[in-house]
Amino acid sequence: MSTNGYRDYFKVLELNRGADADAVKQSFRRLARQHHPDVNPGDKAAEARFKEISEAYEVLSDPEKRRRYEQFGQYWNQMGAPGGGGMGADVDFGRYGNFDEFINDLLGRFGGGGAGGGGFGSGFPAGFGGRGAPVNLDAEATINLSLSEAFRGCERTLSVNEERVQVRIPAGVRSGSRLRLKGKGNLQPGTGRRGDLYLNLQLQPHPVWRLDGDQLRADLPLSLDELALGGEVIVATPDGEATVQVPAGMSVGRSLRLKGKGWPLKEGRGDLLLSPVLRMPESLSEREQELLAQLRQARSADPRAGWISSALL
Repeated sequence: MSTNGYRDYFKVLELNRGADADAVKQSFRRLARQHHPDVNPGDKAAEARFKEISEAYEVLSDPEKRRRYEQFGQYWNQMGAPGGGGMGADVDFGRYGNFDEFINDLLGRFGGGGAGGGGFGSGFPAGFGGRGAPVNLDAEATINLSLSEAFRGCERTLSVNEERVQVRIPAGVRSGSRLRLKGKGNLQPGTGRRGDLYLNLQLQPHPVWRLDGDQLRADLPLSLDELALGGEVIVATPDGEATVQVPAGMSVGRSLRLKGKGWPLKEGRGDLLLSPVLRMPESLSEREQELLAQLRQARSADPRAGWISSALL
C-alpha cells in the first residue's frame, strides 16, 4: 500500500465521494476487468492503472480504512492503522493463475463477498465467491409468451451481457419448456469462458383456449335448443371457423373432438376438444317465454329424479 502522497481513491474508481459499498464493488469489477494484465499483456500503463484501482478498492471497500481515509486524507494509513498487509501497489500477479483467482482472493480478503445476483449483463455469475468456490457461468431468464406466439412460434431479441441475441422459439412450446442457448451465458473475465443461457418459457392465459397436456381445449357455448335438438353449428378453431355436427341431446360434460385441429406436436397436430356449455340469453322475448312455458308443461321427465334421495346423508 502506498503511503506517500495523496490519491483521490474516489476519482481512481470513477465515483462520487458518497458512493455506497455496492457502487464501489461494481466500479472496481468494471475497471479491474478493463485494465487487468491478462487482458492487456505487456501494457505497463494498464498494469500500473490496475494496481492503482486495486489500492483504491482495498481502502474504500474496508469500512474502517474508508473512515480513516475520509477523515485524515493522505495521512489515513498512519492514523491508527492496525497493520496494513493490503495488496495495492505490492500485488504479486504471479500468484494468480487468472483473473478469477485474483478477484476471488481480493473480494474475500476485503470483505466484498460474491458477485451475487446472477442474471444478464453483470458478467459475474451467481455463486462467484471465495477461493475454491465452483464457478457457474450459466444464466437463466423467463420469457412470457402469448398463446398465439407459442402456437405459431416466434422470434425474440434479448440483451445478454451487452450483446443482442436473436432467439427462435419453435411452434408448440408449452409452459415449463426450456430452451438452451449454448455459449450465451455469463462471461468469465480473463479466460474467455462462457456459460449457457437457459430460457424458461411461460404461456399467458387466453380468453378462449387452454392447453391441457397435449390437448387444446375450449368451452363451446350452445343454446338450449342446440343442446336438445342438435344440428350444425359454426365453431372457432386456431386456424379459423369450422362447421361441426352437434348430436341431439348432447349433455354438458361431453366433448366434441376435432382431429388434427389442436396443438402443434412433433408428429403433427393434436386434437381440439370443445366442451358444450349452456349459454342462456340475458333476456327472453315474449315468444321465447311462451314456448318455454309450454315446454315446462309438456316435459315428460323429472331432471332431478333420484337425485334428492341419493343426496341425503
